[in-house]
Amino acid sequence: MKDSKIAGLLVILIVYTFAIIFGINVFLALTNTLLPHSHIFLRILIADVAATIFVFLCGVVLKNTSVYDPYWSVAPIVILTGIAFYVGFLRLGLVASLLLYAVWFWGIRLTINWAYTFKNLSTQDWRYDMFKQKFPRIYQLISFCGINMMPTLVVYLCLLPGIMLIQENIFRFCIEPGGSIAGGAGLMFTSRAHVYIGFAICIIATLIQLASDIQMHRFRRKNTENNLIIRHGLWKHSRHPNYLGEILMWWGVYVMMLSLLPHMWYLGIGALVNTLMFLFISIPMADKRNRTIRDGFDEYYRETNSLMPFRKFNRK
Repeated sequence: MKDSKIAGLLVILIVYTFAIIFGINVFLALTNTLLPHSHIFLRILIADVAATIFVFLCGVVLKNTSVYDPYWSVAPIVILTGIAFYVGFLRLGLVASLLLYAVWFWGIRLTINWAYTFKNLSTQDWRYDMFKQKFPRIYQLISFCGINMMPTLVVYLCLLPGIMLIQENIFRFCIEPGGSIAGGAGLMFTSRAHVYIGFAICIIATLIQLASDIQMHRFRRKNTENNLIIRHGLWKHSRHPNYLGEILMWWGVYVMMLSLLPHMWYLGIGALVNTLMFLFISIPMADKRNRTIRDGFDEYYRETNSLMPFRKFNRK
């Protein structure tokens, strides 16, 4: 069964169904009993961590750390949609609706791409195998803290602007005179520019990821050798256009939040941490591996940017 893609996807679907149910129940239990007056941020964090622990334990049982991989794209959809229902889904204003559209578009696309590349439960991400080989005795600690929990916390920080945006947009929709104007197309008391610019950044980010993934999939189908480098499309001048899309997505959410809550500018910490994680962890790690397995990578490295898909002009 572990070698079957269909069976593996079904198992992970079951794992995430129970993880979502568990997380929701933790959130509701905290709301109704233990922490009824605490800030919603804290209750979401605890529920998010609880769901992550559940997924981690399932990965341990299944002996595959990649069980966690779709959490990155599934959690934002579940959390933001869940909060929208919790505070009043039917009263969503335009700003919050645009946010949910953007996150659903991004999350569904990324999850579909994960499912497309998923092989089976006998295979996991090369980085996890590397950690397991180098640190066999503490691998589960690395898996829990670095592979499972750290991304959860990064995404949680990225979601804070979205959570606040949904709450504030519903609040204004309900209490401002002519709520249909305050929360609807008129966007009174908000900055239209920030809303539409942020939404556009999110959509462009998702399209960049979509285009780069399609180009990579086509390249791999035509070139089965693992040592070749893709050098066309977005990959011609960018080594990681998919990472660029991921970074831009959360800056777009942050810009949208500024339309309603400019005084909460500090919530950009999530997008900043996410950017730094890609710049100083994900990109260097990927480049280091590619240098050892891809022919001509050093030349490709010199001629391309890490992120921006524009021609690199080197000083001689």
